[in-house]
Order: sequence, then structure tokens, then C-alpha cells
Amino acid sequence: MSAPGKSRRGRRWRGWLWKLPLAFVAFSVLQVLALRFIDPPFSMFMAARQLDAAIAGDFGFRIAHDWRGMDRISPNLPLALVASEDQNFASHHGFDFAAIEKAQAHNEKMIERAEKRGKPVRRLRGASTISQQTAKNLFLWQGSGVTRWARKGLEVWYTALIETLWPKRRILEVYANIAEFGDGIYGAQAAARSFFRKDAAKLSAAEAARLAAVLPSPKRYNAARPGPYVQRRTNSIQRQMRYMGGSGWLRTLD
Repeated sequence: MSAPGKSRRGRRWRGWLWKLPLAFVAFSVLQVLALRFIDPPFSMFMAARQLDAAIAGDFGFRIAHDWRGMDRISPNLPLALVASEDQNFASHHGFDFAAIEKAQAHNEKMIERAEKRGKPVRRLRGASTISQQTAKNLFLWQGSGVTRWARKGLEVWYTALIETLWPKRRILEVYANIAEFGDGIYGAQAAARSFFRKDAAKLSAAEAARLAAVLPSPKRYNAARPGPYVQRRTNSIQRQMRYMGGSGWLRTLD
């Protein structure tokens, strides 16, 4: 190919390269805006779990998921999720920087103690908000190494978008419907049916707190058969739910 031909092709590629970020920004904004009004039929985490099963040869595996609007979910569950994971949900704008600082200080202390004892670190504290968890579960992937850092960057972007384009109640509604409460069990209705044999609208405060207590390790803990850790965490969540004022707290999101 002649030099002028190569030059023209190079210019075309450069022209596309600067347009790609703009295309992604436009696509992601439209994507998030649409899902403010349209209930997502699945999340990226659900798709990844189904793909993992297929790769493992488990072709009979099926995701358990059944969307329920906020008005068809017991107010105990969204309240328990906030009490457990993000007590500043109503006031922050997607990122709880005070919680991040506390988590970093706690984790540094735990790592230092583990190193002195020559033992692995048992539990590190996270500081992801419900908004961040919603962004990650709905749009992104878990990732490891380089892909995990790429996901973290996109998580910041999508978190900012949903905080800008969605009301708080919508964020909490989506999270309650896509959070994983057991292996392949996603959302309030599937969890209520799987663990308590009842509809999500009938979850008691104790049952809701137990579901929240297994997060963020739903494959390690079981809401139907809680061990000592889940029981202690359930009691703590229920105390926090009462401290927040019970289900009336949800009215602060209106």
C-alpha cells in the first residue's frame, strides 16, 4: 500500500479513537436513564453466574429471580439493607468518604495484627455504598487484577450516573431486586421464596435482617440456617433498624 493510503487509514483510526469515549458516555447515560423507568430483567452479575454454570457443564442451572416493585416488598427488607450496609444512604451522593476512611483505618489495624501473629487476615471492612453496589452488580463484573481496577473506574462513573439520574428510592428498589442472597438467588422475591417459603411482601423484620446479614458473602452464609455470626449480625441489624425509626424511615427518601 502506498504511503498516502496508509496516512489516510491512520487518520480514520485516530478519528474513531476520540469518538469512542464520547460514544460510551452517550450510551451509558441513555442506558442509566432508561433503567430509571424500565425494570431490568437481569443484571451483569446474573449473566456472569449463568455463564459460569454453562462453562462448568451445569446446563440445568437456572438463576432464581423475580422482580418486585418497592410497593410489593416488605419495607423491612430495604430498611434492613440500609441498616446493614449503608446507614448514610439517604444523605450521601454515592460515596461515603467518612466510611471509607474508617474502613481503611480498621483494615490497616487488622493487617498489622495479622502480620504480628503470623496469621492471615480474617475480615476486612468494606465501605461500598448501596449506590456503588447497585452500579457494580447491574452494569459491571467482579474482575481480578487489571480487570478489577478497570471495573473500579467504571463503577465510579456508573455510581455518579445513577445518583444523578435516579431518585434514592429507585436505587434502593433496584438493589433489593438484584442483590445476591444465595448462590444464584437474586432479589427480594427469590430470596423470600427460597429461604422462608413466603412472598417478599410478608417478610418480618427478623427475616429481612437475616437476609441482609448474609451480605456480602451469600455463598458462605445461609439465611435459612444461620450460624452464630449471622445470628449476631441479625440482632445488630435489627437494633439499627429500630434506631433508624423502623419502616417510617423510608419516607425520608420521598
